[in-house]
Amino acid sequence: MTVAIVGISGAVGQELLRVLEDRNFPADDLRLFGSARSAGRSYAFRGKAYRVNELKQNDDFKGVQIAFTSAGAGTSRAFAGTITKHGAVMIDNSSAFRMDGDVPLVVPEVNPEDALTHPRSIIANPNCSTIQMVVALKPLETLAHIRRIHVATYQSASGAGAAAMDELIAQNRQWLDGSTPKAEKFAFPLAYNVIPHIDIFTDNGYTKEEMKMHNETRKIMHSDVAVSATCVRVPVLRAHSEAIWIETERPLSVEEARVALEQAEGIEVQDNPTEKSYPMPLFAAEKDPVYVGRIRKDISNPNGLSFWCVSDQIRKGAALNAVQIAEYLIKTGNIQARETA
Repeated sequence: MTVAIVGISGAVGQELLRVLEDRNFPADDLRLFGSARSAGRSYAFRGKAYRVNELKQNDDFKGVQIAFTSAGAGTSRAFAGTITKHGAVMIDNSSAFRMDGDVPLVVPEVNPEDALTHPRSIIANPNCSTIQMVVALKPLETLAHIRRIHVATYQSASGAGAAAMDELIAQNRQWLDGSTPKAEKFAFPLAYNVIPHIDIFTDNGYTKEEMKMHNETRKIMHSDVAVSATCVRVPVLRAHSEAIWIETERPLSVEEARVALEQAEGIEVQDNPTEKSYPMPLFAAEKDPVYVGRIRKDISNPNGLSFWCVSDQIRKGAALNAVQIAEYLIKTGNIQARETA
C-alpha cells in the first residue's frame, strides 16, 4: 500500500508520521509532499529516509491509495482534484470540506460508517476541539439523547501549529528575562495570559472556531443538539481541555454515565477528586485517549451533567483520528492494496 502525506513539515504532518509508525500502519511505500521551501528535506520512517517532493499539479499521486493532507484549507481545495484523480482517498485535516454535504465528517469512535460513502474520494477530519468532545459525548448519547451542550474550551498553543508552540516558549523566556514578549501567532502574548478569541468573529458574536463546534457536532452525531461554545487559548503547549455541560432527555445518574464512559472506545476515565485524580493537559500530551473526569450532576438542571475532558490536539485531535479513519477503511475492505504504478 502506498500512502502520501501532504504538509509533512508541519506539526500534524510530523505527528502523522509518528502515528503511522507507532500503529504499524500497513504502508509499504511513502510519498511526502510539502511546499517549495520544504522540498528536498528527508524524513525517516521505519529506518528509511524519504525525500519531500514539492506539491504540484501533476501525476505524483498515481498509485497512492491513501493521502493524508494537512497543509491548510486553501491547499486542500486547490489540490483535491490532483490528489484524488488516480483513485486515492484523501483524508483531509483542514476545514475545507467539513460541512460539504457530499463529504463525510468522521470520528471513528462515533460515526465510522459515514466514512464508507465518500463520492468525491474525500473524507474530512473534524476540528480538534470537536473531536475530543464528541468522543466523550457518544456513550452518553446512547443512554439518553443530548438536547443541549454548553462547552468552554481551554485550547493549547499546539492548535495554532508548531510556530505557535515555539512562540509560547519564547514568550516565557522573554517574561523571565524582563523583556517585552513578542506576539506574532496570536493577537496578544499568550504566556501568563488567556485569550478568549480563536479564529475570526462572525456576525452573531461567536468565532468561527465556536461555530465549528456547533455545526460539526450536529453533523457527526446526526443530531439536532444545540451547541454553544466559548473557545479560549491558554498558555499550554499541547492538549486541549474542555468544560462541558449537557442536558439530556431524561436524567442520567453519575454512576451510569461513568460506567458508559469507562466502557467506551477511546476514552480513559480519571475521576477520583479525593485523590486529586482528574485529567490535565500536562499528562495527556502525546497520548492517544480522550481523558474524562470531574463527572457530576449539574445542580442547575435536573437533566444535566457536567464533566471535564482533555486530549492531545495534535494526536487524537488531528493525526491519530485521520489514521484511525484509514484503518477503518482498510478493515472494511473499502481500500485495498494494489500495485503502484
